[in-house]
Amino acid sequence: MQPEFWHKKWASGQIGFHLPEVNPYLQRHWAAPASARVLVPLCGKSLDLAWLAGRGHRVLGIELSEKAVENYFSEHQVQPQIIEKGAFKVYRSDAFELWCGDFFALTAGDVADCTAIYDRAALIALPAPMRERYAAHLQRILPQGVQGLLITLDYDQAQMPGPPFAVGDDEVQRLLGDAWQVLVLEGQDVLGESGKFLQAGVTRLEERVYRVSSR
Repeated sequence: MQPEFWHKKWASGQIGFHLPEVNPYLQRHWAAPASARVLVPLCGKSLDLAWLAGRGHRVLGIELSEKAVENYFSEHQVQPQIIEKGAFKVYRSDAFELWCGDFFALTAGDVADCTAIYDRAALIALPAPMRERYAAHLQRILPQGVQGLLITLDYDQAQMPGPPFAVGDDEVQRLLGDAWQVLVLEGQDVLGESGKFLQAGVTRLEERVYRVSSR
C-alpha cells in the first residue's frame, strides 16, 4: 500500500475510519500513568489524542497525511509551532507533537521517552506484509516496559477487501507474542453497527481490545 492511497483518502474526505467521538474502549481500559508519553501511530485527527492529553499525557502522534494533522489543529482552534525534525514535519503545541511523515522513518531516539502506546487504527490499516514490518519496527525502536492498548477488527477477509484489514487473534499473538505480553481485555460483535460491512456481505465482525506490554 503506497502513501498516495492515504493522501487521496484525506484529500477526498473519504475518512470513514475517523470516529466523531472518543473511543469507548480507550475510556474503559486505559491504565498508563499520567507521566507516560504516549506514542499514537497513524493517528489521523483522532479525538483520542485530546482525551489522552486531558489525562495528563504528552502525546506523540505519527501521521502520513499533512492534511489530517492540519485539520486536527484547525478543528481544535490551536496554532501549532511547526519545525523540521529529520524526516518529519513536526506540529507542536503544549502536550501535543504530531509528526507528519512515514512511521517507518521513526528511530529509537525519537521514541526513547515513550512509555505507552495506543494503536486503534495502525495495525488494521496495513496489509499483511506491512503488518509484519510494522510489528518488527515497533520491536526495534521501542524501549522495554512500554504498555498500552491495541484495538483490532476480525472478519472474513474474503468477504471484503481492506482497509480496515482483518487481524485475527492468532495473527496478533504471532506478530507480538515474542516481544510483547498480550492480553485480550474485551471482544464484541459489532456487525450490527457497521453499515459498510453489512452492505459488503460480511457475516461476522468482531472488535478486540488488547493490553500490550513490551518485554
